[in-house]
Amino acid sequence: MQRIGIIGGTFDPIHTGHLIIAQEVAWRLGLDKVLFVPAGNPPHKRNQLVTEAYHRLEMVRLAIEGNSLFELSMVDAVRVGYSYTADMLEELSLEFKDSELYFIIGADAASELVNWHKPEKVLELAQLAVVSRPGYNLNLDDLKERFPEIQSRMVLLDSAMIQLAANQIRQYVQKGESIRYLVPPSVEAYIYRERLYSSPESSK
Repeated sequence: MQRIGIIGGTFDPIHTGHLIIAQEVAWRLGLDKVLFVPAGNPPHKRNQLVTEAYHRLEMVRLAIEGNSLFELSMVDAVRVGYSYTADMLEELSLEFKDSELYFIIGADAASELVNWHKPEKVLELAQLAVVSRPGYNLNLDDLKERFPEIQSRMVLLDSAMIQLAANQIRQYVQKGESIRYLVPPSVEAYIYRERLYSSPESSK
């Protein structure tokens, strides 16, 4: 039975924090592979501008190139409608039958599980690999009250505390500030080549 990690997100852009966490979780849990699953149409960002999916997919492909543990999945990017975790996991559970799925999320996202689309389905289809976040403590008691089975479906992991967010990187690019080491060199080159996140003034 394969043990497969799944890390989803908008990846706008993917950054070194995503890669470090994926690598560390893979090592700690003995995963056979980690799937990076960019969201096609993230419902929690329906009122925000999101970079076109083909750019985000290409940045992920560039970022994970050369790591045999990492693999790009387009299962969410090609979906019609909103990208919900439960639907994505359902498709992946059919694609990877007889595999054990671990959905990798931060402690802050785990605390919001009650507000997710079909949270019981998420817990049925995958174990949650919950990674610590800087300055955030997960309240397990609240989750247990809503999901009595959650302790058997969750793995808590201390990891390198990466205080990095995609919106910071977008802001740095817009201001003309350096993003060196915040994203892989290939992703940095792609952002500048495609003039992503640049204001009209900075892209001239």
